[in-house]
Amino acid sequence: MTYTPTTLLTFEQFIADYGDDFRYELADGELIDMEPTGPHETASGKLATKIGIAITHAQQPWFIPRTCLIQPLADIATARRPDVLVLDETLLDRKPLWQREPIITLGRSIKLVVEVVSSNWENDYARKVEEYALLGVPEYWIVDFRGLGGTAFIGKPKQPTFTVCQLDGEDYNQQQYRLGEAIVSPLLPDLQLRLDDVLPR
Repeated sequence: MTYTPTTLLTFEQFIADYGDDFRYELADGELIDMEPTGPHETASGKLATKIGIAITHAQQPWFIPRTCLIQPLADIATARRPDVLVLDETLLDRKPLWQREPIITLGRSIKLVVEVVSSNWENDYARKVEEYALLGVPEYWIVDFRGLGGTAFIGKPKQPTFTVCQLDGEDYNQQQYRLGEAIVSPLLPDLQLRLDDVLPR
C-alpha cells in the first residue's frame, strides 16, 4: 500500500473523484492507494463465498454489496472500502446516502466487516478496530493469511492468523484462530470456515 502525496481531500471531493475507483480509500483526508494483489483478492473472494453460503443457510435478510464505502465518522474525512461487507437490507431505507450512492454513514445496517491484511496491517489491527467499534459494527474479522501483523497483535512466532472481533459494549473482544482451527462466529453460528479454506493456492 502506498500513500499518494496530495493536498488533503474532503469526503465529498473523494467521492466525486475516486468514489468509483476500487483502488482508493481516504484516511484523514489522505488518499490511500490500496494496491490490491491477486492473492489478496483470492482470499477476499473465497471469504465472500463462504459468508454468502452461511447467510443463505441462516435465511437472514443480509447481503454482500459488490462495492460500498463506509464513512466511519461524519466530521473526519475518512472513507473505508472493506474487503467484504455484510449489510442488513431491512435497515437501508434509513440511510441518508444509500438511495443515491452505495455509502454507509450509520453503523446499524452493518452486520460484519472483513479486512484481509496487506502491507497496511497497522490500520487493520488498530485504527479500523476503533472506527468499526465506534460505528457499532457487531463483528469485525481481520484475516492475516500471510502473518504480516506485528507480534503485539499476532504473537511470536508470526504465523497466519484469523481474528474475530465481537462487539461488547463499546469495545471488541478478540478471539484468534490459526491454521487448522474451526472459526467461531457469533453472528453466523452455522458458518463452516477455517483459515485454510481461504488461502490462495
